[in-house]
Amino acid sequence: MKQLYFIGIIGVVTFLYSAINYYIGIRGWQAFGNLMTPYKRLYWIIYWFIVFAFILARLGERFLSGFGSKHLALIGGYWLAAMYYLLIIVILIDIIRLLNRWFKILPGELTGNASFNLYTGLAVVLLISTVLIFGTWSARNPQITHYDITIPKLAPNLNKLHAVMVSDIHLGNIVDKRRLKDMVERINKINPDIVFFAGDIVDENINIFLEQEMTETLKELRPRLGSFAAMGNHEYIGGHAEDIMHHLEDSGIRVLRDNCEKVADSFYIVGRDELMANNFGGNGRKSLETLLKDIDISLPIILLDHQPQNLEEPQKAGIDLQFSGHTHHGQFFPNNYITGRIFEVDWGYLEKGNLQVIVSSGYGTWGPPIRIGSRPELVEVFITFGEK
Repeated sequence: MKQLYFIGIIGVVTFLYSAINYYIGIRGWQAFGNLMTPYKRLYWIIYWFIVFAFILARLGERFLSGFGSKHLALIGGYWLAAMYYLLIIVILIDIIRLLNRWFKILPGELTGNASFNLYTGLAVVLLISTVLIFGTWSARNPQITHYDITIPKLAPNLNKLHAVMVSDIHLGNIVDKRRLKDMVERINKINPDIVFFAGDIVDENINIFLEQEMTETLKELRPRLGSFAAMGNHEYIGGHAEDIMHHLEDSGIRVLRDNCEKVADSFYIVGRDELMANNFGGNGRKSLETLLKDIDISLPIILLDHQPQNLEEPQKAGIDLQFSGHTHHGQFFPNNYITGRIFEVDWGYLEKGNLQVIVSSGYGTWGPPIRIGSRPELVEVFITFGEK
């Protein structure tokens, strides 16, 4: 029954995706068809190849070389972003055309000109190109976001803790070893006491992670108190959660899946399993009450939980600080308005009673390799233990 439901969902999504792209493709032909009338068939062949390039890249990761798969993923990823903005723009243009038909808001000599569609199409292409170029630059130039917070509990051997938190790296074809090495160098330059990974370190396909020997790059991290990680949904989507956990541990990152660890005999780190793990073959995560039953709650407790959902639970459980990611802060405008409605905090800092929450916009990207209105980031946190 579940398989039929899944097939049905895939069918509906494929139909809607194809319909949206056909609508955009028709408008593209109306704009540029006069320039390439003899090549209509070629136009549609190339167009549909680009439309389905991202899906082909995902399907072909098992069969294509890394080079071929990466280029398909890039083409498809950029098209997903272009499609998103093209749909918005084309709908707006069609609304203006409809209003003009009723109310004649545009000069007749302008709309009646045979070149009007061409010039409109060129303007749209220029706008979309500018957006994609800027978005690419933004996605590849991370910022460091700073927070100074106080946890009102004493940590016996520590007065302060200098931490870096990073989430949603999505290591794979797009965020490759070269960009991972740059991230590691940035973290080492900050020289934190500890590094936290809040999930989605690997982008589903562990083969690329292994082929590029990314474990060796992660081993270059040098925090004196170690590196700790929670799992994200993308570690599970590819069906290799156990393997990913094993290789991250080999990299020197302690992966916490519904368990906790006492650090420097001073504070606890609790790592929750991914909220969606049960949907991808996991066993369902434990409650925080179960995870905390054997620890000394008088000490500071830091929680790693990929998705910033159900914040009432960690608040009631006595968690002091939670690190999350997942949202990408929408990744590109105006998706941030959607994530802002879905999550109580989709980026930044929230104080909820005694619970403090920091949600990162993430370091990498998923799908479109761009960011508009949402910068990638490393989160640097200076934590003081004691009274506020």
